Amino acid sequence: MIDLKNEEIRKAVRDRYGLIAREQNASCCGPSGGSCCSSDSQALGYGIEQLNQVPEGANLGLGCGNPQAIASLKPGETVLDLGSGGGFDAFLASKSVGPKGQVIGVDMTIDMVSLARANATKGGYTNVDFRLGEIEHLPVADATIDVILSNCVINLSPDKAQVFREAFRVLKRGGRLAISDMVASGPFPEELRTNLELHSACLTGASPLTDLELYLKQAGFSQIRIEPKVESRSFVKDWAPGTHLEDFVLSATIEAVKA
Repeated sequence: MIDLKNEEIRKAVRDRYGLIAREQNASCCGPSGGSCCSSDSQALGYGIEQLNQVPEGANLGLGCGNPQAIASLKPGETVLDLGSGGGFDAFLASKSVGPKGQVIGVDMTIDMVSLARANATKGGYTNVDFRLGEIEHLPVADATIDVILSNCVINLSPDKAQVFREAFRVLKRGGRLAISDMVASGPFPEELRTNLELHSACLTGASPLTDLELYLKQAGFSQIRIEPKVESRSFVKDWAPGTHLEDFVLSATIEAVKA
């Protein structure tokens, strides 16, 4: 069995998303420039009002769901967005937490952080801070976060167990996860599993639901709830036509609490 090396994966992901940020192109995923993360944000659960309230260039069409819908954000909370991209979910969260709250976005791609910071300036956001860093090694202090959001990013990490350990570290007691991501419903064929392009395209890096539950439990989380979205298989079929990946991967919401 051939295993992709962690640094190979990180480089492929960084290169892909750096190019997207520079071109501000909504084709986040899929081989040969196709899109795996639907650019139709309404289909993913975002309302017209949400789409209209963020700066132009913030919504790059990089999601596979709407973590805002399960986050129940409250005024004054501190929110962390893992893999914040152009800032779309961070800007929506900033409206929910208000001027007394704070949103921190972390992304490992310099071009994405630069784009998000420019979007924040353009939109006049004063309670949002974008930081360069890997989600496996967060540039965030211990026990300072109320809610962690993430949208179609954790599947890209070669060390998901470490991502959840870091999430647990930075959350306050009672803090919670509200994540939309891809999960695997069965083992990938070898020729797909070892394809770096498909991995960096939000597809073959997805872990089985049972593995994700284990990572969350081992990190210390409780009240774990992972809800696959069967209807998302129709999106996946369009994202990677001809690969039959819709038989192996679908989107899900992931919720958990640091007790």
